[in-house]
Amino acid sequence: MIATALAPHVFWILSRGAGIAALLLSSASVCLGLVMGGRLVKRRGPDLRATHEALSLATMAALAVHGLTLLGDSYLRPSLLDISVPFISGYKEPWMAVGIVSGWAMTLLGLSYYLRARIGIERWRVLHRFTALAWAAGIAHSLGEGTDAGQAWFLAMTAIATVPALVLLARRTRKAGAPAAASLST
Repeated sequence: MIATALAPHVFWILSRGAGIAALLLSSASVCLGLVMGGRLVKRRGPDLRATHEALSLATMAALAVHGLTLLGDSYLRPSLLDISVPFISGYKEPWMAVGIVSGWAMTLLGLSYYLRARIGIERWRVLHRFTALAWAAGIAHSLGEGTDAGQAWFLAMTAIATVPALVLLARRTRKAGAPAAASLST
């Protein structure tokens, strides 16, 4: 009986769950990346790069499942172009486009790690900083379009997952801007 009731919605449920997983995994990855980049963990501490990489890869997998399972959604009925090219779908725009752009950006920026020797370490670091922007766009997508966006449990979960990374990002941004602000005031 339950299987019969779930059958028409199984793709939507899978996509929804994968989207939530992507939000949680990406938030943890961004938070860990900011901890490592901000040197909040002493050099003699644990090497967190493998964990950061695993979280990033898991985020990419969850993003792929989130998008691809929508292809089976009997209500939305999107095409491959609808889920992969911004502004093609027309469904809940601009939030759909924000999600597509942030998903591609998170994936490409995550995969750029494996090209950092070719890109150059310094250029890669500058490029990698855009991950925070892609992550923030993903949060905007989930709050603007997500089925559960107005639900108290979803808002609480999103806050719990994102606030630590947002605090670290603000700390890092303020720290990066401090020398420029100090030189302007003198």
